[in-house]
Amino acid sequence: MKIPKRLQPLVDDGLIDEVISRLMSGKEADVFIVRCGEHIRCAKVYKDAVKRSFKKAAQYQEGRKVRGGRQARAMGKRSSYGRQLEEEIWQNAEVDALSRLAGVGVRVPDTYFCIDGVLLMELVSDEDGNVAPQLGHVVFSEEQAIEQHKLMMHYIKLMLCAGIIHGDLSEFNVLVDNNGPVIIDLPQAVNASANNSAQAMFARDVNNIRRYYGEFAPSILKTQYAKEMWALFEEANLTPNSTLTGEFEDSDELADVDSILDEIQAAEYEEFDRLERIKNADDDE
Repeated sequence: MKIPKRLQPLVDDGLIDEVISRLMSGKEADVFIVRCGEHIRCAKVYKDAVKRSFKKAAQYQEGRKVRGGRQARAMGKRSSYGRQLEEEIWQNAEVDALSRLAGVGVRVPDTYFCIDGVLLMELVSDEDGNVAPQLGHVVFSEEQAIEQHKLMMHYIKLMLCAGIIHGDLSEFNVLVDNNGPVIIDLPQAVNASANNSAQAMFARDVNNIRRYYGEFAPSILKTQYAKEMWALFEEANLTPNSTLTGEFEDSDELADVDSILDEIQAAEYEEFDRLERIKNADDDE
């Protein structure tokens, strides 16, 4: 195929030998299948902020570290330098999250480099070399769904222990290869300890996964892993070795109305995004 403009410098520098095809076009990036020597990989080309359709980006970026006061002021004033910094932080967030999660045992794609808004990483594939399907395109038996849901809860627990919340986790952001689920797409990854919307986003992530696997194993729909994990996290009692049951009893204390409204709003955004992804997938076909 014709080499995309954003990938041409990497081809010129010998980092990419061939652009094979476009894999997908998402709300924050375009992804291409590329050849690097003997290896088939994927190149994620981040879209400029003005072209991204990722809603409420500032809500996700809350709590991310900035190098110093000058950088923080520039971002606050929305100067050209400040916008450039925001782009760097947005792009580097995914590289950082993928590296940290791989280090704690979460299955994510291997990364190789991120240069000029292009992230080169592993192409998750099946035993025949074909691109692994999204979770939303995989059908399970009841037993398989229960087993894989349990594994996903383990991965999400490890993520929370590392202080990371995906922020946009659903059946569209998980690939399934012969060894099970692989979590992808983390530029919007949320700081679990420093973001005021962290709990609502975490609950949405966990419950999205619960909903999908619950289509094949209805017993999963009764689990309360989001509440169980968050309660342990808030008490500083959540560890990678914590045994989870999926059970949780709500306290009799008055509900935090603002938190409930935030969660409802987050769920509305997620449903809009889910329908948008289905539409984009149909358009790609």
